Amino acid sequence: MRMLIVDDHAVVRRGASELLAESFADVEIAEAATGEQALELVAEAPVDLVILDLSMPGKGGLATLKELRAAYPRLPIVVLSAHSEDQYALRALKSGAAGYVTKDLALEELVVAARAVLAGDRYLGKTLTGVDRPPPHAALSEREFQVLRLLALGKSVKDIGGELDLSEKTISTYRTRILAKMAMHSNAELMRYALRAGLVD
Repeated sequence: MRMLIVDDHAVVRRGASELLAESFADVEIAEAATGEQALELVAEAPVDLVILDLSMPGKGGLATLKELRAAYPRLPIVVLSAHSEDQYALRALKSGAAGYVTKDLALEELVVAARAVLAGDRYLGKTLTGVDRPPPHAALSEREFQVLRLLALGKSVKDIGGELDLSEKTISTYRTRILAKMAMHSNAELMRYALRAGLVD
């Protein structure tokens, strides 16, 4: 069996790698520090499971997840994230993840998640399974979520348009949709929500 751990922190990769090596017989574990490196490694040699961080420099975790899912639709992927489950798990699962584990929980839960997804099941941590309603931002599309985070960082419509290579009119339309979907009325409200929900640092 071959597994791939994708995380920009060496200490996380080492901890997860040691734990998985102890828990699975005859397992070979590869490591990648970026999404780009992960895609290269999977293209070079097939893997049976990917453990993927969401917050990485360069190609982000969600973008990497979507590319892996598109290229290898049967490959099980477990997201290992610093973000709490109710903030990002639904988005990750919608993008094709088979499981979601937060870094604040014992790493042993990663083994439980790995066994579950390798058996063809989905794995949701205790926190997510106890959530009755998804948070307001779960209703946003990927692009709307991206614009929300940039607005929450205090960037102007013009700046966001330049960054995403879209017109100011398009960004204004996204902003209107975001406010409507989240039942809010101003950028200040969006900023407070994003900070409180941990969507921006």
